[in-house]
Amino acid sequence: MRIRKFLMIALPILWFAVLGTAVQVIYARHKARNMFVHLEKLNAERDSLEMEWGRLQLEQSYWSSHAFVERVANSKLQMNLPQTRDVRIVRQ
Repeated sequence: MRIRKFLMIALPILWFAVLGTAVQVIYARHKARNMFVHLEKLNAERDSLEMEWGRLQLEQSYWSSHAFVERVANSKLQMNLPQTRDVRIVRQ
C-alpha cells in the first residue's frame, strides 16, 4: 500500500520533471540557433567592413602617389616642373 501511494505521488512529479527538462532542452537549442544566426550576420558584416577598409587603403595609397599629386598640381594649381634652363643654383 505504501509503495502504491509513493508511486502515485512520484510518477506525476517525475513526469513533470521530464517534461520540464524537455522544454528546457528545446529552449536551449532554439537560443543556440538564434545566437549562431546572429554570429553569422556579424561575421558577414565584419567581412564587408574589411573589404571596405581594403578599398579605402588602396584609395589612400593612390591619392598619395607621386603621379597623382603631380597631376593635381598641374591641373588645379597650375604648377609645373621648372625647365633645367630656368633652374639657378645659389651658393653663399
